[in-house]
Amino acid sequence: MTLVKCTYEDRVAVLTLHHPPANALSSAMINELDKQLHDIEEASSVKVVVIHGEGRFFSAGADIKEFTQYTDSENFKGLSRRGQDVFNRIENFSKPVIAAMHGAALGGGLELAMACHLRVADKATKFGLPELNLGLIPGFAGTQRLPRLVGVPKATEMMLTSEPIHAEAALKWGLVNYLVAEGEHLHEAMALAHKIAEKSAVSMAHLLACLSDAREGEYSRGMEREAMSFGEVFVSYDAKEGIKAFIEKRKPIFKDK
Repeated sequence: MTLVKCTYEDRVAVLTLHHPPANALSSAMINELDKQLHDIEEASSVKVVVIHGEGRFFSAGADIKEFTQYTDSENFKGLSRRGQDVFNRIENFSKPVIAAMHGAALGGGLELAMACHLRVADKATKFGLPELNLGLIPGFAGTQRLPRLVGVPKATEMMLTSEPIHAEAALKWGLVNYLVAEGEHLHEAMALAHKIAEKSAVSMAHLLACLSDAREGEYSRGMEREAMSFGEVFVSYDAKEGIKAFIEKRKPIFKDK
């Protein structure tokens, strides 16, 4: 069974999590996700990626049944590092990645969404890192990304209580960018993706690289990256076209070069 389906709509690649009933993030699914990302990164025709879940949920978490196959600490360390590596790839991807969420984004599902650049959710979605209920802790960088997004106090509360939060709170705390009507998450995410896809792929890749440095918190390195990227982007075809279009008061026609 294909666990991550990939379809294309214009310049947008749509990755669909397909592991019913909860779209549990098994090792096999994470590996498929990584392979699909590799193919998308190589496809010059793709400018934006949307990830969503098929069925009732975005993803209700990691595949707990798979945990019973492991017997020692090294197995679990390897599982954690593999998930971290793939989610780091998403966070540092050269093309914008949007999570379109519904139903539930829990545990590993929320960790996947937090790795994306933008998050769209319908108003019925619930979010949480409930690993303590199982005597576990988040293992796919949830302990690191959640505090960055919602602040240390709220992240601590969410993880210690293991209680899911509603979509309105997720929007208020900055966990999601857009909250939409129930069932409209994919439609709205695709509209956002198509809007972003109108931009230059060259400048977007440089922007995302600068944001990666900003997340790592090395201010001086980020400043240097920004200056270098600004110089490289400025001499691109798209920058020249964008400036010319602005002066001529028309919409630019970017060629992604």
